[in-house]
Amino acid sequence: MKQIVGGTLSDEGAQTNFVSDRPAAWYSKLYRKDDLRGGHVIQLGPGNETAAREALAAFPGGLQLGGGVNADNAAGWLDAGASHVIVTSWIFREGRLDAERLAALVKAIGRERLVLDLSCRQRDDQYWVVIDRWQKFTELPVNEATLKTLADSCAEYLVHAVDVEGQQIGIDLALVQILAAHSPLPCTYAGGANSLADLEAVHIAGNGHVHLTIGSALDIFGGTVKYDDCIAFNRHQGERACD
Repeated sequence: MKQIVGGTLSDEGAQTNFVSDRPAAWYSKLYRKDDLRGGHVIQLGPGNETAAREALAAFPGGLQLGGGVNADNAAGWLDAGASHVIVTSWIFREGRLDAERLAALVKAIGRERLVLDLSCRQRDDQYWVVIDRWQKFTELPVNEATLKTLADSCAEYLVHAVDVEGQQIGIDLALVQILAAHSPLPCTYAGGANSLADLEAVHIAGNGHVHLTIGSALDIFGGTVKYDDCIAFNRHQGERACD
């Protein structure tokens, strides 16, 4: 299990923030103990299938699986224990969204088990979905039209702000605000978080509709943000929602 600077991922590897001496399944068991659902098991390349399956088996129905997902293997990952599968690059061809591939995926598993990864980078004052290890720009913008059009084909969105991903330099609040304003589906934002205050900032800016993933900044991944503090924050928000 490792934490990387996402924008550096290539065939040669990636800049690494943290490499754990514990297996991925250890983290799954921790999340299961704290009922922390919706975490992401991402296969960054070949040779990770066994570890991914062990992680899913340790928390059945609690984690999402991404990396190499397509219409042929998506159902198998759900059978292995994933609550949802996450897909990006496979539904694009030559930089354009392939509607036939997306439809085939929805037909295979149903939209309610599918998460579309719209991870993006900025260019010309706009956010564009990037694929192939976040190195290639597509022709699909992350904007109101895209978020509303794709909502019929998935259950939620996962959006990494690739330009700050893994760098712990603060969240991209403008991107969070776009997701909050225009997405009819739940969204998970990832990228740049470096403090507990970022959880509060995303909660406020996202109107409770956008969730935050914290990776490299967590103490369980070598960072300084305490995992236990994040769990306490989530529980407090849940209590407030029930008041």
